[in-house]
Amino acid sequence: MHDLKAIRDNPDAFDAGLARRGLAPRAGEILALDREARKYTQVLNELQTRRNAASKAIGQAKAKSDEAEAKRLMAEVESIKGQLPAAEAEQKRYLEQLNALLAELPNLPAPDVPDGADEAANVELRRWGEPKEIAGAKEHFEIGEALGQMDFETAAAMSGARFVLLKGQLARLERALANFMLDLHTGAFGYEEVVPPLLVRDGAVFGTGQLPKFALDLFGTNKTQVFSDSTSRSTESKRSEAESKTEVQVRESVTAVLKSDLWLIPTAEVPLTNIVREKILDADDLPLRFTAWTPCFRSEAGAAGKDTRGMIRLHQFSKVELVSVTTPETSDEEHERMTECAEEALKRLGLPFRTMVLCAGDMGFSARKTYDIEVWLPGQGRYREISSCSNCGDFQARRMKARFRAKGDKQTRCVHTLNGSGLAVGRTLVAILENYQQPDGSVVVPEALVPYMGGVERIEKT
Repeated sequence: MHDLKAIRDNPDAFDAGLARRGLAPRAGEILALDREARKYTQVLNELQTRRNAASKAIGQAKAKSDEAEAKRLMAEVESIKGQLPAAEAEQKRYLEQLNALLAELPNLPAPDVPDGADEAANVELRRWGEPKEIAGAKEHFEIGEALGQMDFETAAAMSGARFVLLKGQLARLERALANFMLDLHTGAFGYEEVVPPLLVRDGAVFGTGQLPKFALDLFGTNKTQVFSDSTSRSTESKRSEAESKTEVQVRESVTAVLKSDLWLIPTAEVPLTNIVREKILDADDLPLRFTAWTPCFRSEAGAAGKDTRGMIRLHQFSKVELVSVTTPETSDEEHERMTECAEEALKRLGLPFRTMVLCAGDMGFSARKTYDIEVWLPGQGRYREISSCSNCGDFQARRMKARFRAKGDKQTRCVHTLNGSGLAVGRTLVAILENYQQPDGSVVVPEALVPYMGGVERIEKT
């Protein structure tokens, strides 16, 4: 969410930021709605002041036995009461339009973010490792299927396209990767491990910016759960009771229906960032750093028709997420630190990568600056994104009402939030298969993962 005062103070700068995102000017529309909302706020304040004054004067008139004046004042109070609902309705209408407009506009790019409309304008910052050139290199799905441990057909029969079933050592490799990453980020870098909910309410996904604009990119629930009038009894008791009734009688015993509308998390960024939702933090406790390994669910995975084969774009995948909550003064430094933490995971796995700074037109909705880390995939012969580390500034904090107070300060300020992949587990598995593939079809396990694989040094066909 944007700072309305900042837009009032410098509408041209706001529109210039939107233009860098490839969007039309909106400051004029925002300020027009703001003026109308403030006008009715003033009308309400004036009406309430008049009502309070008239109510007080009624008592004074009655004390003087001035019945005529008291009657006139009472009529005035009734008239004001009649005007209040209309003014309140108009104020609400303009505020809702204003908030809806602000909620759909992305964060503004940081000044040092390069201009550009798409990924072609992204700028490479650095590289690590030499890209491997492997004669006859295969893609990960060819390797996994040949090993007999990566099954897309069975997954599709159960769940449809863009799902995978991993078995044997590849299933263990995914678990090993997640444990390796969690140990690295908690042990070496001081992140606090969290096991968060995978289902969240509207407010949580609004807070991090997925709602309302990207509702179609999410998986939601709308499940009806039925409870009988004997919910307090034991399962065995209910079973025996049900067996003694006809089917119709059992149905008649149903007295409560609970509807639950929740969202499956698209990334652990959502629950981890919302840990500080509607809280006032102590500046001395910042930064907060959280990490979690969770499944992630995204219905947009195949929207562009890209990567229809393999594990690059799935509706369900796992990721080790990094989230930081810090002060405005330290968020840029925290952003660099977070990116280096993600890079270190790739270094320890011996996977060549490059780090890119995204241009203004290629950043995510909530980001003010983003670094993408791209790993080398010999099977594809190119770099592919494996981590995206973003500084969101105070954008998410305003939506979540997350603030902090420095010692001695009366005023609170919005925190800055950051998030990044540390790393995407499935894509890291892909990178290992392609970078460590052997001519005989086996895959060498990176040295850092051998302890997590129970000493297994090579994955071979089962």
